[in-house]
Amino acid sequence: MAKWNRFPHTSADYSYDGEQLLDSWPDLHQGDCVEFPDADWVEQVLDSAPDAAPESFDGDFSALAEIIQDAWRCFHSGDFEGAVSKSEQCGQLAHAAANKAEGIYATYLEPDESKQQAHYLAAIARAESAIEALPDDPNSHYFHAFNLGRYSQSISVVKALSQGIGGKIQTSLQNALELQPEHAEAHTAMGMYNAEIIDKVGKMLGKVTYGASTPKALEHFDRALELTPESPIAHIEYGNGLYLLFGDDRIDEVSDVYVKASELQPKDAMEKLDVEAALAELE
Repeated sequence: MAKWNRFPHTSADYSYDGEQLLDSWPDLHQGDCVEFPDADWVEQVLDSAPDAAPESFDGDFSALAEIIQDAWRCFHSGDFEGAVSKSEQCGQLAHAAANKAEGIYATYLEPDESKQQAHYLAAIARAESAIEALPDDPNSHYFHAFNLGRYSQSISVVKALSQGIGGKIQTSLQNALELQPEHAEAHTAMGMYNAEIIDKVGKMLGKVTYGASTPKALEHFDRALELTPESPIAHIEYGNGLYLLFGDDRIDEVSDVYVKASELQPKDAMEKLDVEAALAELE
């Protein structure tokens, strides 16, 4: 993979050193429901899924937990390449950090289309391995769907549907929500899935072929906003979904949603990029 571009802001603004990471974890991970990876969590996961450990694992749960935590510190501070690099030292235990980092990086910081797609494909492959190793982890399925969705947008949703990717996204999102019904980011993604299907193939074909509908889209968007009212991306994707579903008929509401997103205080590098995306929509 080519050299990664740097986060274009001060990473120290989103540094969660030492105990700050644990103290801030509930706010940072309200949207994806990732559990804090301490030594007890590592031991518990490996007890039920020993194949998820790295090949070099020597039984030191605390040391492995610290690497996973450092991967998340990299993610939150905008060192997305570092997040992936550290995650790859952890077997499948840090798949969520790696796949979120690679997907967010590709979405916001990689302008080259071919490189962007390579990042999505790498994350999709990693997520497929995570699903095999950790099938009961909702984020194994969610980040599979997330990166498939972003990849679909990069090649065109219509082309992705013709390749059967839509069904894979739907299945992975359904699995994530069955395992964790309060996964706000999965609700947002499911809302966008329904909205994009309807936008591309219409209400009738969307409902018959893909089970998509406007009420389902709005239901998932509303639930995401209930769970994470201070999440910029929940508002941004709601605005995007409204435009796909209703076009200019609700353009004032779409604009209001983007304004709301742009006024939120970002908690980490990802949310800083989300807020910038909302501001760009308002220009």
